[in-house]
This record gives sequence, C-alpha cells and structure tokens, in this order.
Amino acid sequence: MRAWHWASGLAAVLLLSGCVQEGASVPLDDPALKDVAMQLVSSAENSTLDWRAQYSYIEDIGDGRGYTAGIIGFCSGTGDMLELVRAYTHTVPDNPLAQYLPALEAVDGTDSHEGLDPGFTDAWAAAARDPEFQAAQDYERDTVYFDPAVELAKGDGLQALGQFAYYDAAVMHGLIGLADIRSQALRTSQTPNAGGDETAYLEAFLDARVAEMEKEEAHSDTSRVDTAQREFLLGGNLTLSLPLTWKVYGDPYLIER
Repeated sequence: MRAWHWASGLAAVLLLSGCVQEGASVPLDDPALKDVAMQLVSSAENSTLDWRAQYSYIEDIGDGRGYTAGIIGFCSGTGDMLELVRAYTHTVPDNPLAQYLPALEAVDGTDSHEGLDPGFTDAWAAAARDPEFQAAQDYERDTVYFDPAVELAKGDGLQALGQFAYYDAAVMHGLIGLADIRSQALRTSQTPNAGGDETAYLEAFLDARVAEMEKEEAHSDTSRVDTAQREFLLGGNLTLSLPLTWKVYGDPYLIER
C-alpha cells in the first residue's frame, strides 16, 4: 500500500552518510531477522504470518491505489506493480501478465481497472505459481523498499526495530513518504548517529508515522504501529529479540524462538 509514486533514484539520495555503530546488534538484513520482518509486515498487510503464501494475493482494498497484490502490496496505481511486471516480462516474456502491460501503464497514478478486468486477477494468480515471478517480487521488494530503508536506518544508527520501522513506513508510504516522516521526526528529536537517544527518536518517528497514516481513511487504523512497533519500543526491545507478541487490527500474533 504505497504512497502515490516513487523514484528509483531516490534511494541514492536517502542513503545518508554515517556508519553503523561498532558492536551494533544484528541488523534487519540478517536472513533470520529479515524473515521476522516479512512476518510482521504480512500481519498488517494480509492478516497472516505466512508471507510466502501472499505471492498470489490480489484485491482492490478501496484505498484509491487500484489493485493491491503480492508479498508487500504492489499497487496498480502507484507504479511499483508496473515495474514488477515489466521486470518479470523481461525475464519471462511469455507470461500471463505480459498482455496487461499497456493497461498497467494506462492506469498508473489512478485507481482504475480499465483494461485489467476481468482477467488480470486470474493472470496474477497463475503467474504467482511461477518461481520466476516469486523471485521478481522478492527482488522488487528488496531493491525498491527493504534495502534502501534498512540502509537509511543503519546510517541513522538505528538497531533492528528502527530499521523495521523505516521499512514498514516505506512499504505503506513509499521512500518519499519515509523521507517525509523522518523529516518530521527530526524536528523534535535527533538520530543516534547525530547524538540523540534512540528510544526518544523512535518515539518521534512513530508519532510522525501515525500522523501520516491518519491523513487517509484507508490507513486510519494505526494498530500496525500502536500495538506492534510501539509496544516493542515500550518494552525496550530495540533489537527485535524473540519472542515477539503484538496485535494488528485487534488480532494477536506471536513469533516464538
């Protein structure tokens, strides 16, 4: 559920100078912790921890972004679904989604289904059975959202919880939205690498994230922050150490050791 557009070159702008502090905790891009991050996002995006079952997910959730689909909610109205299908078609030209590229180009920036209905959802489900399409989703997730967000958080001196907070913000708001939320937080707090207290900075960041979510009716339920990330923060779990317990939309979740 991304904000209205992203620029592929923004990642280079966002990667601020600064090094991860020596002796820092395990980063979010550690394979085991990255899987935890995927489960946390899936609890909010798909109400399940089984994120690997979401390659085939697709529906219009009525948020003005057209179809939302896949493991992090690529959207037909925000450009990332278009780029995903382009990349997949480059690798596998004869795929079920290739015929819809002109329609995806036409509806980019809108919530329209014109040229996509009635066959697009079935084509998405068929493509999702292809390991190449699953790999394409993983690659787009990493290069467009996960890697830039985590590197930005590392540059700010944040541990795994802060890295996840940045990534989850990027998933919903795009990298531009993440940068805006970060800018709001910096008005009242400093990052650890700038001499600030990590907990205080993350409190400011999550406050700014909630304020941004509340601007849209479709995102007005802020439980993915308030009864998840903020609970981890209040518990002093800056490293996302297991076990983790949280709620999203009132539903309880647990990741055990």
